[in-house]
Amino acid sequence: RISGRSFKLSYYNEYKSYLRTMYIVLRLSASLVNIERFRADGQDFRWYLKVKCNSCGEVSDNWVYVSLEESSDLKGGRGSANLVAKCKFCTRENSISIIGDSIKSYSDESCRFQAVVKFDCRGMEPVDFSPRTGWVATASNSGQKFREVNLCEKEWCDYDEKEEREVGIYEVKSEFQFVKS
Repeated sequence: RISGRSFKLSYYNEYKSYLRTMYIVLRLSASLVNIERFRADGQDFRWYLKVKCNSCGEVSDNWVYVSLEESSDLKGGRGSANLVAKCKFCTRENSISIIGDSIKSYSDESCRFQAVVKFDCRGMEPVDFSPRTGWVATASNSGQKFREVNLCEKEWCDYDEKEEREVGIYEVKSEFQFVKS
């Protein structure tokens, strides 16, 4: 027979293990006009997020960014993360790391949500995303690349001179989804 304390401790350890293997995926949806795909450009791309502390539930007022190019050490020599931040309310140290090989292009013309990056979040989770600048878009037929695409207004348009037509990304929306491994 298992005592109540042993059962609770066992359940808690399983729960902690389960949480450790959870990731958060940023999913985007957009309407593409004569664009085959777009993606974050380079290791220095900044993913701007508003985050919530899982300890006290406080949501940050300011945008923070996570970049593969930047890394900070965790307190106590427990490794490093792309973003390490202390909650201003409960003072808990939290972190987010980008899973490097998870960065994908968005290439759906039907406005369906697609995963574009996966985060390993410890102690905090993203609740909002601001696309901003640093995207690269590829035109449908010509393959022309448009660098430094600015999605601050959640839309962008330009002109493909090779195909002599408008290209654009419109109605950019985001959502977060918890995924296992």
